[in-house]
Amino acid sequence: MTDDNNQLIFVEDAVENPASNHEPWRVLVVDDEEDVHGATEIALRGLLIEGRFVKLDHAYSAQEAYQILTREHNITVILLDVVMESDDAGLRLVKRIREELNNQAIRIVMRTGQPGYAPLIETIRAYDINDYRTKSELTRVRLFTSLTVAIRSYRQIRQLEISRYGLELIISASTGLSKIHALRQYAEGIVTQLCSLLDIAPEGLICVASAQQDEPPRIIAAAGRYRELIQCPLEELPDTAPRDVLQRCLQSREHLYHEGICLYFDVGATRGIAAYVDGFHDIDAITRNLLEVFCTNVTVGLENVLLQERLYNTAYHDPLLHLPNRNRLIQLITERGADENMRFALVDLDDFAEINTVLDHRFGDRVLQAVADRLAAAFAPPAVLARIAGDTFGLLGNSEQITRHNIEQVFTAPFDVDGELIRISATASLVRLSREMSEGDAEVLKHASIALKQAKLLNRGRAEWFSVDLSVAARERIRMLTELRAAFSTDRLFLAYQPQVDLLSGKVLGAEALLRWQVDDDHSIPPDQFIPLAEQSGLMVPIGQWVLRTACHQLKHLIELGHSGFRMAINVSHSQFREPDFVTMLARVLDDCQVAAEQVELELTESIVIGHIESTTRKIIEIRRMGLSVAMDDFGTGYSSLNVLQQLDIDRLKIDRAFVKEIDQSGDSTGIADLVIALGHRLNLVTIAEGVENEEQRRHLLQLGCQEGQGYLFGRPLPGAEFEDWMSTQD
Repeated sequence: MTDDNNQLIFVEDAVENPASNHEPWRVLVVDDEEDVHGATEIALRGLLIEGRFVKLDHAYSAQEAYQILTREHNITVILLDVVMESDDAGLRLVKRIREELNNQAIRIVMRTGQPGYAPLIETIRAYDINDYRTKSELTRVRLFTSLTVAIRSYRQIRQLEISRYGLELIISASTGLSKIHALRQYAEGIVTQLCSLLDIAPEGLICVASAQQDEPPRIIAAAGRYRELIQCPLEELPDTAPRDVLQRCLQSREHLYHEGICLYFDVGATRGIAAYVDGFHDIDAITRNLLEVFCTNVTVGLENVLLQERLYNTAYHDPLLHLPNRNRLIQLITERGADENMRFALVDLDDFAEINTVLDHRFGDRVLQAVADRLAAAFAPPAVLARIAGDTFGLLGNSEQITRHNIEQVFTAPFDVDGELIRISATASLVRLSREMSEGDAEVLKHASIALKQAKLLNRGRAEWFSVDLSVAARERIRMLTELRAAFSTDRLFLAYQPQVDLLSGKVLGAEALLRWQVDDDHSIPPDQFIPLAEQSGLMVPIGQWVLRTACHQLKHLIELGHSGFRMAINVSHSQFREPDFVTMLARVLDDCQVAAEQVELELTESIVIGHIESTTRKIIEIRRMGLSVAMDDFGTGYSSLNVLQQLDIDRLKIDRAFVKEIDQSGDSTGIADLVIALGHRLNLVTIAEGVENEEQRRHLLQLGCQEGQGYLFGRPLPGAEFEDWMSTQD
């Protein structure tokens, strides 16, 4: 160390400006001679290199130096002696640093007092060192020069390592985040990866999404002391500085680096997303570039996540009521179905279609919202409320929540819809989930639907539990409906004709066309089993048209055989009568078959009239204006009142066979047949009794004033050809 050292101090002071707020360069002096440590301390005291001071660490053997390097990771340069505890201790330490510690950035300046032990050229060639000097060569100026070169080299290597590591982190983050499809989880992933990129603990970092509407931005992910504010509006953030920075970032739509780091993600589905990191000031250009690359990659991922979220909402949520839809409920049933304490219910509003028709769809939507709100209040989490279909809700919860009583209680009080109180009835079905349900969620919904249909038929406005018997009956109905469709398409349905006679003279006045289904030679299915099924399925409309046309063709043939004045009575189903073009179709059939309308009588059941008195009356007037007569079939089994009968323009009342059966030798035991006949006389209607099986019944009916009858006493229902033969014997 020579006297020119003093000149070096003045040169350094003139060139460099101290930056005491920067961390010093740490230099490890490794030498087994105490004097070397002291001389080096004196030589480097007060020196600035690249604007930062030098701080020395000391080791007196290669082993001690190795232990220090395993603990300390910010050593910049090592001033290393070659000969210490062994002749090549320093050289072996170089290898351990590079190979065992895998530290390629630290710069090594080797010093030796015995150059012969390690020749210069061979040493530099064989070992990754920055410089190799004898101790006598390292004057203060030369020591400064070697350290400056080494430190500059270290900084360049570290910048390259940081860039490479940062890019690796970004690639890793992009790969990992691409597997996340939930916005909050993705935002939390951004927090984690950004902390890793900056090599900081996840403390005081916030991710804020700006909504598309007028709603204020919300905190969607946070770390450290801000975690409790997740999902809160940004304005509720208690710390002014980060709140203001985040707001400025969202408004300016650019990164801010002056008061901490605030990154802006230009996500098209929002007005922007911003992330804030506290405690960073004056970051270097490399870190800034890495952050911008990170933002570019993450922004693409955010847009994908938001797209996934929109697709998920479309697939699994109801847009009107903001409830889970059928698809999501099926998922939840699958997840919870193994718990035998779980219950599932379908809740279907009664007559909701009329609300939409009479009022309007917007009012109907508000009714649905009012019902959904009350159901949600009654069945709070962990129960799940979903919208299954238009006016059908699903409930999934435990046995204490999903009960018949709890469901029915929801609809006891009227609903307030836009200030108007409206009473709403609902029919529900309940199913107990069990491990035995082999088809899982599909079977649960199927069972609930079966029970709901049963409740609609028999227990409207109440809740019905599913039972195995209901499932068996439903499967039987489906089987029968399938076979009925096949029978209709293959002409295995036919009409039988039962004579209608004058009770006094016994003269045949006409016949009733009765639909029959013969499965095989020995087996037929009764009409009371398959006709209601055909009605419910909509199959009765085409079958009914076929019945009309077939019966009219038979009537035409009977007339051609000489039975003039013959009357053909044809049953019309509820669904068929409600068809808008029923009257037009009827006129077309009469014209095609070339029969007189006056010889055709339509038999309507009381169910056709209920709830549709005005439209029914208008349609009956049209039918009678065409010349047809109209009879009310099975009178007394329904709900027709005297007032209804007075409004209907009909010709005959048919007394149901159940009331005729009560007539025996002692007369009419119930008195109902007597009442119906008396009512017919009062309204000037002809009465005809069904199911007349013996002479006592015929005689008593005559005494009561009944004019016509049909039943086994007069003739059984016969297929067309056999009926024609029977008619030939009546002349």
